[in-house]
Amino acid sequence: MSEKQLKESFVRNLNGTSITEITLGLSITPLCILFRGLIFIYLYQNTGKVVYSWKYCLVLDFFLLVLPQVLSCTILSDYLCLVVVCVSVMCTLGFYMIYNNRIFYKNTYLLNVFQCFLNTTIEEQNVPSVTNFRVFMNLLTAICILAVDFPIFPRRYAKTETYGTGIMDLGVGCFTFANGLISPEARSQNKEKTSTFHTVEKQIFAVWPLIFLGLGRLISVKAVDYHEHVSEYGVHWNFFFTLALVRVISSSLLTFIPVQKIWIVAIVIIFSYQIVLETTDLKTFILQSSNNKDTRHGFLNANREGILSAIGYVTIYLCGVQIGSYLLKKRIYVKEWIELLVKFTIFSVMAFFSMIIVQIYVEPISRRMANLTFCIWTIGQCMAWLCKIFLCDLILVFVKYLIPGSSVPNTWNICDKYSHQKNAPHLKCRKKKFCLIEAINRNQLLFFFHSNIMTGIVNLLVDTIRSNSLSALIVLLTYMFLNCLISCILHVSNITVKWW
Repeated sequence: MSEKQLKESFVRNLNGTSITEITLGLSITPLCILFRGLIFIYLYQNTGKVVYSWKYCLVLDFFLLVLPQVLSCTILSDYLCLVVVCVSVMCTLGFYMIYNNRIFYKNTYLLNVFQCFLNTTIEEQNVPSVTNFRVFMNLLTAICILAVDFPIFPRRYAKTETYGTGIMDLGVGCFTFANGLISPEARSQNKEKTSTFHTVEKQIFAVWPLIFLGLGRLISVKAVDYHEHVSEYGVHWNFFFTLALVRVISSSLLTFIPVQKIWIVAIVIIFSYQIVLETTDLKTFILQSSNNKDTRHGFLNANREGILSAIGYVTIYLCGVQIGSYLLKKRIYVKEWIELLVKFTIFSVMAFFSMIIVQIYVEPISRRMANLTFCIWTIGQCMAWLCKIFLCDLILVFVKYLIPGSSVPNTWNICDKYSHQKNAPHLKCRKKKFCLIEAINRNQLLFFFHSNIMTGIVNLLVDTIRSNSLSALIVLLTYMFLNCLISCILHVSNITVKWW
């Protein structure tokens, strides 16, 4: 086989891993966020200083946030349970040390402190957990799109051929859900309504960068004869075209249907799609083409997976909008956010139970078709991941409550009993502190774009499928550090690359 055929066969005919392993792997992200936050608070508690050097913070954030993700996808992939336990123990130890060394509430029982904390008010109206969710989804995607070409990346994590669950199968679904979560429709519940025509026109105009990037990827891949997994989207279709199509269809539906009722439309769409899959030849067409020989003649036939799976992704997007509209409502007290976390946790558990039932009585999960089971799994997995991040964020807020004046980037600030004092400890930390999460969040589409470019460059320069573990790990860490460095330089230079 040619080099291109070897690389294509390297990522084909895979069956994925268990949902338990994926859920366990995604638990590392919130634990890393928590551990990093506890380190910041512990350093402040013992030195009384806050470090603002962006270079120092970049290195610290890279080692605490990015490195564990890379290792968990590669050399530590067989020891995920041990990794989760170790990080959890370090977080527990960090919390214990901070709590024991506190000055305020020194003689107060933890339960009493917590009861007072429930009535504490939150200053910001944004939700840091949503930002963390979107940024780490982008980071994991950037890691996986290059790591999958190296033997060090477990084949069970790669995208499945027809049925199954790999960590990379969540990619487009997570992006779609995240886009719905912070969509204009989800964020504009309390804003003045604009005309229908203006809304549709604005949404169509907003997707042109995705179409431009999709065309750029298509032309570049064909020009350099880059290896492709054709059954993923098709011959000409790609990730960017799917996001653009989903955005246009969903925004058009949301123009005429109230956000509060959009979950009904989502259910109707996905159940209708599944019924058609089960009662017609549509499933055979998607998996084997119109002549059952997996030919790629004609535009629809050549790109059948990408075009038809958009139906499932529209469902995921609409559910994201529905959840986002509820999540982004104004809440003042900590106890209100805890109540929200409990509701979301119950919802995610129900989604997993529903997925098990549908798997048994309908069909297994298939990213290739984006069937009913896949949509339920994606939404449930995203909600579970978001809840874990949410929980860790609330723990950090509680620790900050114990240590007035402490600061953790990209977390809530609280209004406590010291806020009215002129020399309140926490007022000394109002200076903006560098944060890798905020740097990536500032230019998320650009981060994904240059990650794809560097992935292509590495594949053209490096014999990835014959690389040993050490060289693969060095390449991956260098690649991720450069991606983070680009975002950081833009952030500290106050540059936002958005021309639409």
